[in-house]
Amino acid sequence: MKMNLKGRNFITLLDFTPEEINYLIDLSARLKKEKYEGTPHKVLSDKNVVLLFQKDSTRTRCAFEVGAMDLGMGVTYLGPNGSQMNKKESVKDTARVLGRFYDGIEFRGYKQEHVETLGEFAGVPVWNGLTDVYHPTQILADFLTIKEVFGKLKGINFTYVGDSRNNMGNSLMIGSAKLGLNFTGVAPKELWPDQELIDECLELTKVSGGTIKFTEDKVEGTTNADAVYTDVWVSMGEPKEVWNTRLAQLAPYQVDAEMMNNAKDTAIFMHCLPAFHGKNTDVGRDIANSFGEKFPKVANGEMEVTDEVVEGKQSVVFQEAENRMHTIKAVMLATLSDKYE
Repeated sequence: MKMNLKGRNFITLLDFTPEEINYLIDLSARLKKEKYEGTPHKVLSDKNVVLLFQKDSTRTRCAFEVGAMDLGMGVTYLGPNGSQMNKKESVKDTARVLGRFYDGIEFRGYKQEHVETLGEFAGVPVWNGLTDVYHPTQILADFLTIKEVFGKLKGINFTYVGDSRNNMGNSLMIGSAKLGLNFTGVAPKELWPDQELIDECLELTKVSGGTIKFTEDKVEGTTNADAVYTDVWVSMGEPKEVWNTRLAQLAPYQVDAEMMNNAKDTAIFMHCLPAFHGKNTDVGRDIANSFGEKFPKVANGEMEVTDEVVEGKQSVVFQEAENRMHTIKAVMLATLSDKYE
């Protein structure tokens, strides 16, 4: 079913109905199929978009750039030092300038209020590539992946392990509540989301039929899980001093083979990446050297997940990563045009 989302911002999934979210997922699958078949869809060759990045990224930047070029659009990338936004120029003024140059604006940064201000004053669609509160484009990729594996979303038992109050925990809970997945957050209680957001999601489940629950017990939380998801324990921009506290809280919740074996035999492992699963990164080596003696679980640079799980047969993390591009392409197409049939 075609829906008209032209002119809409994509800032949080709370702004979209279940039907609209499902439409974007289905459009993503169609665009992925067309790309694999070699069917061109340069239907936005008269458009230009700008990517505003306060936080560096591999997948988000490449997904927006390749997706935009596949659609025929011109792309400008402005990195952390590439614009005067919030330095010499306010976010509001930046929005009103860039909205006159470009047909769409992507923002990846820190404050949710910044992407909301861009969305209010730009006059063109604004897309949230990540803030400290929400990461909605990632959830579309995650749910497309689940649908590709299981053929459905409604009724899937989805377990998120780790800091459940971060942008991924928040957004996955919202997406699950909207589309009827059974969401379980597994974390120490101090890392659960704000109760106000939990209550809002519980209201959504009354319509979707999904469930929302939280537990500190990793065995209880992963029993009968169809999908086990985790994310890094410390986000970009947080001080190194946070690591000691976060490791003490979350080391017991590292996703390992034992945890995956407690889920269903058909369960998949998911991660938005990058993942720290060995001493093959500067951060992994630093954490291992700095904290490995105190926290044996991270002595090999394996933090939120072990290398065995990432490289194992249950892992779909690279399928998931690819789907960032197809879903972001769908968001741009749907919000910039109402003519794609």
